[in-house]
Amino acid sequence: MLDHLGMIGVSWRQGGTESLADFTPSADGLPARLADFARENALAELALIATCNRVELIFARRPGSGAADHRPAAFAFLAGRAPAPGEALRRLRAWHGEGAAEHLFLIAAGLDSACVGETEIVGQVRAAREAAREAGLSGAALDLMFDEALRIAARVRGGTAIGAGRVSLAEIAVNAIRQRIARTPGDVALVGVSPMTERAAAALADSSLGFVVVNRSPDRALELAARFGQAHMALADFAADPPAVEALLSATGAEGAVLGKAALERLAARTASGEPPLVVDMAVPGDVDPAACAALGLTRIGMDAIVAEAEANRAARLTEAADAREQVDAALDTLQERLAEMLYGPLLGALQRRYQRTAEEGVRRLLKKELSALGADERRAIETWSQVLARRFAHIPCLGLRGLLHAGPDGAIDAFLDGLEPEFADELRQALASSPEARREA
Repeated sequence: MLDHLGMIGVSWRQGGTESLADFTPSADGLPARLADFARENALAELALIATCNRVELIFARRPGSGAADHRPAAFAFLAGRAPAPGEALRRLRAWHGEGAAEHLFLIAAGLDSACVGETEIVGQVRAAREAAREAGLSGAALDLMFDEALRIAARVRGGTAIGAGRVSLAEIAVNAIRQRIARTPGDVALVGVSPMTERAAAALADSSLGFVVVNRSPDRALELAARFGQAHMALADFAADPPAVEALLSATGAEGAVLGKAALERLAARTASGEPPLVVDMAVPGDVDPAACAALGLTRIGMDAIVAEAEANRAARLTEAADAREQVDAALDTLQERLAEMLYGPLLGALQRRYQRTAEEGVRRLLKKELSALGADERRAIETWSQVLARRFAHIPCLGLRGLLHAGPDGAIDAFLDGLEPEFADELRQALASSPEARREA
């Protein structure tokens, strides 16, 4: 039932978060390039989840295209170069069928994150679904997958304590800034407007710490700064003439460093404490060059260090994660049932209608001949009884078909249809052809 689904990707588990920069595709023309990748690899649907913890492709194959290993092609697409022999299979992981659905559910629920139960991932999964829809690359299969993933994520967060406490990578980063500001009081610079900096802004405001929002687009900086009553600046102005800040947190979507050595020198010269500012770089790839920080004596905390602290706290959340995992397993069963209903509901509906039509024709002949003397009330009673009986007769084969669709052997539907009278079999095949899966194949 789920054999046409797949996922390919890389996460913080393979080489750390900062190595993900090798697999982060450029945003320029990304929707068109995703569409090309889907067409070249016989994929009917395709979505990209790209965060500071992972870069993953989730897809549905075209019917009849076969279960090819798309990792070499995915490597070339994500990394922008052809893989060396064996490199794609070594560096990228792949999931197939129910394993792909399970992996997506674990991601959305925060169970596959460096910080178990992290809160940002739900919004990132939702953004991936919307981007695929806008690009025309999401259909019935991925819509169902994402809907179920977001549903289980909400259920996990509402039904367990996995989201309690510090479960955001941004909060872990802000904690390092709090410690610095407690020692050398002053303001903080937030560079970039992203889910990470928005979360950091809220955490800083909760701690009554002042900050300035810096962004390439001043309008977006103003929007976030106004939300918390703070200052804002354009990135170019900040780099040329920075205010005095004791710490900087950066999380942009740029493809390279946004603050060079000269800008860092100016920042270091402006601190009220006289100490070099703390640099927290949450971008992948990084916004601040580690070599420049080292040359200037600036402490830089990158994503690998933040993830390492999250990992150190991971064991404390395993009990709640176990409860959440049970809910993910239950959601996989629900997904199978919903997918079967989506794909084969028209066939079951046609089967029920056929039983009802057969009953109606039989009663009509009966009332016209043998029972023609009956009154209106008796006729209505017999017609009602025939409809109830037809529904009962249809219930058993429909129930059996649902079971076969959920767990039966390949070819069960064709075997069932071949055993029917030709006219009835053709009617059911036409109903089956109206399913979303069949329409996509066409």
